[in-house]
Amino acid sequence: MVTGGLAVNAYVEPVVSLDLHIVVALDQLGKIKEIAKSVFRIEEHPYSVNLFSEDSELRIQIQTDPRYQKFIANCTPRKVLGYTMNVAALKDVLEGKIWAFSDESRRKSTRQKDLADIIRIVESYPDLIDILPDSIRKLVA
Repeated sequence: MVTGGLAVNAYVEPVVSLDLHIVVALDQLGKIKEIAKSVFRIEEHPYSVNLFSEDSELRIQIQTDPRYQKFIANCTPRKVLGYTMNVAALKDVLEGKIWAFSDESRRKSTRQKDLADIIRIVESYPDLIDILPDSIRKLVA
C-alpha cells in the first residue's frame, strides 16, 4: 500500500518525488527483506527499512511504524504516475503527513515538504481542515 508524498499525488496535482513510501504487513517484513536483498541495498532505521538500487534513483521506504498498519484495511486502488497501486485512504494519508510534520526529530526541510503536502490536500479537500491539530491549522489557514 502506498502512503507518503506519492499517495498525496494520487489525490491532488502530482509533485515529483523520488521516495516511494509503502506499508506492508509487519509479519511479512522478514520475508520481504529476504527477497529484496538480492536486488537492493537495505538500510534499517528505527521506523523504516529503506531499499536502494544502483539502477535507479527511486528510494523505497517501507514504513515500520506500527501506527501505519491500520491504514492497510482502508486502502483502495488508485492511479499513481500511471500505475494502479493500493493507496492509503485520503484521511489516512493526511494523518500520516500530520505525524511526519509533527516529528521534530526529522529534518526541517523534510518537515516543510510534509507541511506542503498537508496544504495541497486541504486546498483540494477543504472539509479535511477540521482534522488538523490547531497548531497546523494555524499554519495552513
